[in-house]
Amino acid sequence: MIRALLAVLLALSTLSGKAHADEGWTFSLTPYLWLPNVNGTLKYAVPPGGGARPEVDTGPNDYLENLSFALMLAGEARKGRWSMFTDLIYLDFDSEESTVKTVNFGGERIDTTLNSSTRSSLTGVAWTFGGSYAALQDPKHRLDVLGGVRYFGLEASSDWQLSAALSGPNGQVLAQSGSISQKEDLWDVIVGVRGRLKLGEGSWFVPYYLDVGTGSSALTAQALAGIGYAFKWGEILATYRTLYYDLDEDELLQDVRFAGPAIGATFRF
Repeated sequence: MIRALLAVLLALSTLSGKAHADEGWTFSLTPYLWLPNVNGTLKYAVPPGGGARPEVDTGPNDYLENLSFALMLAGEARKGRWSMFTDLIYLDFDSEESTVKTVNFGGERIDTTLNSSTRSSLTGVAWTFGGSYAALQDPKHRLDVLGGVRYFGLEASSDWQLSAALSGPNGQVLAQSGSISQKEDLWDVIVGVRGRLKLGEGSWFVPYYLDVGTGSSALTAQALAGIGYAFKWGEILATYRTLYYDLDEDELLQDVRFAGPAIGATFRF
């Protein structure tokens, strides 16, 4: 993933060098900070041969309550109506408050109210890259139609604590306490729109973004909207952003949603 990011940044740098020979190219880099809540269900896989695995509901949690590290960076190269873009998000949530509501006993699922104290940790990398075309472009409004690919790598772990051990239908038992972890790597093709709408004659504008996709996941979607202010060097942005994932039955991610405010600054050259 780091090598891929370096390759994208190198490509942007190469295009930047060519900009002196071709003034039609414009470039931007946007470092930003996103503070999402996490809400969803983690379904840990039952190993071959059977066993008992908890299905854990996470969140919602307060902004910054468990966010231990975050890195976000977006970039764009544009010429005329065509553009290439990339967006990298790294999030590390430590010890999210969670609840064991269901236990999978190798195909038999049993609801439980025995949850006592369960915590989950999540580390996720979301990398989106692709191209777009400005279907609408005038001084007041620009709308790009986009297509691309999104990678999402998630590592989840849960430490469960029940008030008592839970027995299954075939003599299987989920211990009163324990730990479990699982990784998931997802690649999805996405399509969508993005753009901005200028407000009046001043420097204020409304940025927006929407994509949907599928591939490794049954459905992924991302949406963003907010307010921005333009300067000669670039702009500042305040937005609300949501990233949603749903996988097929018995996969790790079930209706997992990251949602919260984001602030950033775009530097154009």
